[in-house]
Amino acid sequence: MKIDFAGQVVAVTGAGHGFGRAIAQGFAAMGARVFGCDLSAEELAGTAAAAPEAISTDAFDLTAPGAARAWIARVEEKAGKAIDVLVCNAGGVRGQVNRPLEEVPEADWHAIFDINLHAAFNLTAAAAPGMKQAGRGRIVTISSGAGLQRSLTGIQAYCSAKHGLVGLTKQLAFELGPFGIGVNSVAPGFVPSNPASIAQFESYGPEGQKRLVEGIALRRLGTAEDIANAVFFLASAQAGFINGQILSVDGGR
Repeated sequence: MKIDFAGQVVAVTGAGHGFGRAIAQGFAAMGARVFGCDLSAEELAGTAAAAPEAISTDAFDLTAPGAARAWIARVEEKAGKAIDVLVCNAGGVRGQVNRPLEEVPEADWHAIFDINLHAAFNLTAAAAPGMKQAGRGRIVTISSGAGLQRSLTGIQAYCSAKHGLVGLTKQLAFELGPFGIGVNSVAPGFVPSNPASIAQFESYGPEGQKRLVEGIALRRLGTAEDIANAVFFLASAQAGFINGQILSVDGGR
């Protein structure tokens, strides 16, 4: 099975590191014209360096009012056509740590929802008209095992927002499906691919790390490439009749 994205326009959020970098670089290697955004221009430059002729980047804060929709418009203008594949990967815990419920400020709750759920809504709402007009499109959200059960982070907002993203994915699959647009999600297991997840893993200590790995059937941690490969499949023609699904990529828990 050969997966090919030659001539397709792919937009990837959170493309500066981790999952997003692996996803953006992988799509470029398979012939796509890739547009990536993230907060850090420096990290984005590292992503684009792998294929500067195929990857264009913009430093954007997707939580700013109007920013997500403005970025989609910018991508469509640069590409001169509708987006073929949108990957809503930007998310995370925004530097927060596990705290008792009563100690969580309201602003911190909203900050996690803003990037994990609200940005995905605004991005898809902005990309949908072009995809509808084209009569095709693929949208892949990056949810989490925390969107299917409790979160190992212990962060209430993160778990709640990822559950919301799973719901949004399922709802949009039925709304956009009649227009030839498939919407699915990849739900990663524990993958230490960014500073927050690496710090979380290190905080468990040797015994906690051992227990975590032993709880995975394949007896190893996942990699950013494992997650990217699942995205490529769901965005491909081979997954053309898959819609509204949440694909757990967790090594078997």
